[in-house]
Amino acid sequence: MDTAITDRTHLFIDGRWVTPRSGDFVEVIEAATEQPLGRAALASRQDIDSAVAAAQTALTGTWGALTVAERADLLDRFSAELTDRAAITAELVTRENGMPISLSARVSGHGPARMVAYYADLIRKTSGDDVRPSARGGRTVVRREPVGVVAAITPWNYPHPLAGMKIAPALAAGCTVVLKPAPETALDAFIFADAAEAAGLPAGVLNIVPANREESAYLVEHPGVNKVAFTGSTPAGRAIGEACGRLLRPVTLELGGKSAAIVTEDADLDVFSSQLLPVSLINNGQTCHACTRILAPRSRYSDVVEAVTETVRGLTVGNPLDHGTDIGPLVSSVHRSRVLGHIDAGIAAGYKTTIGGSTPEAQPVGWFVEPTVFTDVDNSASIAQDEIFGPVLTITPYDGIDNAIAIANDSQYGLAGTVWTTDEDNGLEIAGRIESGTVGVNYYALDLAAPFGGVKSSGIGAELGPEGINPYYNNKSVYFSTR
Repeated sequence: MDTAITDRTHLFIDGRWVTPRSGDFVEVIEAATEQPLGRAALASRQDIDSAVAAAQTALTGTWGALTVAERADLLDRFSAELTDRAAITAELVTRENGMPISLSARVSGHGPARMVAYYADLIRKTSGDDVRPSARGGRTVVRREPVGVVAAITPWNYPHPLAGMKIAPALAAGCTVVLKPAPETALDAFIFADAAEAAGLPAGVLNIVPANREESAYLVEHPGVNKVAFTGSTPAGRAIGEACGRLLRPVTLELGGKSAAIVTEDADLDVFSSQLLPVSLINNGQTCHACTRILAPRSRYSDVVEAVTETVRGLTVGNPLDHGTDIGPLVSSVHRSRVLGHIDAGIAAGYKTTIGGSTPEAQPVGWFVEPTVFTDVDNSASIAQDEIFGPVLTITPYDGIDNAIAIANDSQYGLAGTVWTTDEDNGLEIAGRIESGTVGVNYYALDLAAPFGGVKSSGIGAELGPEGINPYYNNKSVYFSTR
């Protein structure tokens, strides 16, 4: 790739490319080749101070002075610039974390641009004060004002779209943003800076500062930050939530998952099998909402096991830049070792695999793991409770739909889930009993126009849809008497 895309030795602060004061860089390694892909600058505390200060200045200056229509027009230009870079972005993310290019083209390449355009259109339609008749006579004017400077902290698995899920509504609401991407996938974050420059976003509106853990914690607690938006692991989310709670700072947390796919007695297994890859193994299993726990009725258990096993057997594992690849490598050697450790623990606990269980012989280079299916797994097993974040599925039998729902809900997580049935009304009823922020019936995919978020240990708050912009506003009521 062009070194202008892969050699990012400067931070983007206050509309300028700035040499990091720390002098530190992270080497980004290509997941499929294990070879260096590029370098990204790492921010020091002083760099973070500068980024927050720039965001504060823009908030009360050039950005804050714009009308809603002017802000929406700039966001449309920003969206167009992101679209122009979609192919480059998709390839870069695939090289960074192993995401199959067929998926990356949609979610990494075009996803953030669509989010920005969606929220630009939303604020055009919903701007203005809400004037309400007062219960005591007179009237109340309810205004929505930007919450302020947003610290957006994003992970490596869907680096570009998850950043877009924060940047788009925050900017639309009139906030300014300091984006802290994960070091493993820091390179693609700077494409937002390229697009912001080309679109003419005012200086300081969007600042990009990759950083290590200590500096990230410093950003979360920075006195100049007004809100934190985080996607990542549940343990990290708890630490951020504790800090924000102590500071009384608004926070949105989109965290882990261990979602269940309930296959009912009347399910069409052909439909289920056709959706297994996008629902349960999407992005090589590196997906928080993946339905990796498959619950099958005991009367059809062997049929479900066969359907899952044969579907997995037919998947193509290989170069993620090949459009025919279904499963690519994992993001890093460290993460592959973690996933293989979960598999080894499942085998040591006595659970059998019908396929997979190791690294693929045909892929001696790259951080690949064979898609793996465990059968007859008790829901209390660690492989059924822990978020493995790799291409590992468990199949558990159940007796009756009440038992299936109890098993599905027997998890600390509550992010997603699916129900597989030929009776959609029954599917909707079952979905209502699953403790989860989202559920799919014979299908699962995020909807840009609907809220996405979890319950229990899967997080707090929601992103996407009209609901996704609300956390970036403060509501102010202005009371008028009858006189």
